[in-house]
Amino acid sequence: MRSSWKSFFSDIETSFLQKTENNRIDSLEKLKVFLDLVQTKYCLIKPFFQHRKYPLVEPRELLPSFESDMYEHPELPGFSMIAFDRPLSYFNEIFQFDILHSPADEPEFIRGETCPLELSIHARNVQVFLDRLPKKLQENFKKFTGRKDLTCLDHYGDLLPFLTKMDRAHVMALDAEFDYYLAGVYASFPSDIDAELKRFGLRIGKFAPNDNETYERNRDFVYQFLMELYGFPVVSERRTSAALFARRLYKSGERFLIRVLGQSDRTITTYYPHPDNRGYPRVEKLALVDISGQHRDVIEFLRDHGFFIHPQKKAIILRVTYIQHKYERNNVREDRALSVLKQEIIHPRTGACCTSRNIVKDTYSMTLQLNDIVRGEFKGKIKYKKHEIVENTDTHSNRLKFLHAWLNKHQRRIIGYSDDFYANVNKVLDHYLTGPGSSEYFAELRELYQEVRSIYSYIQQARKIQYLENLCHRNVQGRRISYKEMLEEMINTMADLKFEIVQYFDHLVVKAIAIGETTINDRYLHAKYLKPKEETLSSYGMTIRKLYGRLVSQIDELKAIRKTRMDTHEKSI
Repeated sequence: MRSSWKSFFSDIETSFLQKTENNRIDSLEKLKVFLDLVQTKYCLIKPFFQHRKYPLVEPRELLPSFESDMYEHPELPGFSMIAFDRPLSYFNEIFQFDILHSPADEPEFIRGETCPLELSIHARNVQVFLDRLPKKLQENFKKFTGRKDLTCLDHYGDLLPFLTKMDRAHVMALDAEFDYYLAGVYASFPSDIDAELKRFGLRIGKFAPNDNETYERNRDFVYQFLMELYGFPVVSERRTSAALFARRLYKSGERFLIRVLGQSDRTITTYYPHPDNRGYPRVEKLALVDISGQHRDVIEFLRDHGFFIHPQKKAIILRVTYIQHKYERNNVREDRALSVLKQEIIHPRTGACCTSRNIVKDTYSMTLQLNDIVRGEFKGKIKYKKHEIVENTDTHSNRLKFLHAWLNKHQRRIIGYSDDFYANVNKVLDHYLTGPGSSEYFAELRELYQEVRSIYSYIQQARKIQYLENLCHRNVQGRRISYKEMLEEMINTMADLKFEIVQYFDHLVVKAIAIGETTINDRYLHAKYLKPKEETLSSYGMTIRKLYGRLVSQIDELKAIRKTRMDTHEKSI
C-alpha cells in the first residue's frame, strides 16, 4: 500500500501531455490543470499513503468562516508558489527570488547533451538550489539532478520533495519560446499588512482617521474579514503573504496563479483572476477529505463510481471554489466575506469531476453532528476560544465547549438556511439546554452554559433580522410579496423581537432599526400611499397607510429600548 500512490493520475498525466499541442504547457489554464494533477499526486496522495495517521480534512474545515489551525504537521509537505503569464524581468519584478535559467532563454543555445552552454546553465541552477536547501537534503539532490534540466516541467513532480522543504516560494513563468518553466526559488511575497488593513478598514467604515478607540474595537473584525476574502483565518506568515500578494497583483491587472499548501491545514489554496470574479481573485481549495460522516446514499454513490482513494478511510479528493461578498454594514451576516460557489469531487483515476453531491454544505451531516455532540457521542477535536483543544464530548463541560465552537462556526448557516434545517437545530438545542434535568446538569457550569445560551439567543434574534432584510426587499423564500404583506410581517416580526431582547444585542437592534427606516423611507410607499389625500385612497391604500403608522411606532419603541439600554450602560461606567 505504501507505493500504491504511484498509480494515481499516472494515465491522466500522460494523456494530458499528449492532448496539449506538441506537449506544450503554454497557457495559465494548461498550467493549472498540470499543477492540479502533479501537486495533488505528490503533495496530498503520496503523503496520505506514506503516513498511517494522515490527518484528513473534515468537510467543515472547508466552510467559511475558517478556523485557526489546531496542529502543525511538520512531517507533511508545505509550499508556496507563483506563476506569471509572461516572461520575467528580473530587475523590475516587485518581489525577491533566486532566478533559475532555462536553456531556451539563451540566444546562443544549441540543443544537445554535450553543449558547454547547457552544462554551464545546469551547473548554475544546481548551485542555486544547493544554496537554499537544508544540508541533509543536498546529497540526495545531487544524486537526483544528473544532467536533468531542472527548469523543465517534465521533472517538476520529482523536484517537489525538495521544493516543499524550502522555506519560501518557487516561481514559474514563460520562457523565450512561451512555454512554462521553473523560473526561480526562494521567493519572498511582499505583504504590507498594516497599510492594507487600515485602508480596508477605512473603506468599509470600521475605522476612522486617528481614532484609536474605534481601531482597537474593530481591528480583529477587519483583519478576520480581509483574510477570509482570501480563504484564510488570521494565520501563518506564509499564507497571509500569499493572500496579500494575490490581492496586490490582482489590483495591478496582472495575470497570475498563486498557490500555497499549509502543513497545518493540509489544503492547497489557489488564487487566480477569473472573468466571473470582479474585485477579487478567485479562491479555490483542494484537499483530501474524510466523508465518513456523510449520508449513506452519498457514500454508496462515491464508492460505486470509484471516487475513493481509500475506501476504508472514505477519503476523496475535493476541490471547493468560493465567491467573495462585499462588506454590507446592515446585513445581519456582515462578517460573511466568502461563501461556497462550487464543489467538485475529483476521480483519482480519470480526473473526471462530480458536482452533483454536496459535501461541505450537507445539512444532514451538520444535524447529525449536532446530535452526536449533545449525546456525548461525537468523535473529533475542536478549538475552544482559540486556545483550548477539546478532544471528546464525554462530559457536559466538554459538550458545552463543543456547542460553543459549533455554534460559532455555523451561526451564519443556521441564520441563513431553510426553516426545516433551523427547526431541527432548535429541537436538538432546546431539548439539551432547557429539557428535563438540564438545571441539574449545568448547575456547576453556569458561566459556560450562559455563554452557549447567549450564542443561541443571538442566532435566534439574528434569524429574525435576516427575515426583516428579506421583507425589506419584498422577497420571502423566493416569492415576491405585496406591500401589505411586507408591512404586516415586518410589524409582527419587530413585535416578537421587542419582547425577545431580554438578552440584548445592540448590534442586532441597530440593524433592525436601520431596516425599518429603509422601509418607511421607501419612495414608492410615500408617493403612492402617504402623499395623496385620504379621500383619494382606496380601502387597500388606507390599510397600507395604517400599517405604515404601526411600523413607525414599532421602530420608535425599538429606538426607546436602545436609548434606555445605552443610558444605563453609560451610568454603569
